[in-house]
Amino acid sequence: MKLAIYCGSSEGRDPGHVERTAAVGRALAQRGIGIVYGGGRVGLMGTLADAALAEGGTVIGVIPKALEAREVAHRGLTELHVVADMHERKALMAELSDGFIALPGGIGTLEELFESWTWGLLGFHRKPCALLNAAGYYDELCRFIDKMVDEGFLQPHFRDMLVISSELEILLKAFETYQPPVRKGG
Repeated sequence: MKLAIYCGSSEGRDPGHVERTAAVGRALAQRGIGIVYGGGRVGLMGTLADAALAEGGTVIGVIPKALEAREVAHRGLTELHVVADMHERKALMAELSDGFIALPGGIGTLEELFESWTWGLLGFHRKPCALLNAAGYYDELCRFIDKMVDEGFLQPHFRDMLVISSELEILLKAFETYQPPVRKGG
């Protein structure tokens, strides 16, 4: 199994983000779960990759040519794919992965997760999507997603497609038994 992990190209202000991201990298490697990520050596992306590699894990990076220098492409990965643009990056990450998890990050992290979730909602793939809400980082986003349901912009069965937990183990167990919802219309 390989999972796409979306996370920040910076470390954020809370040192706990770095510690928790490293723990995710180690845990996935120890379970034999490969990581597909944005290919950077900086920020949480680099932390994730380095921690998994230190445990002997498989780490595949996918980075657009234009970001290769800015995100400082990680040259010590199992595989590094340099692609033309962000569209190709996301498509290749999706193709290489069996599921998607967002760790803390900024708008790029959210954009990648929301696109993967949307593709699943539209039936373009049947893979699970998740938020690892460690230390409550995504609490406000989770409330907003629930508001989309309350306001009628997101059907509850599509909301339920996004697995949310503060514990990696819970997400991985949910991924093992994940079944996408039966489409009931838009």
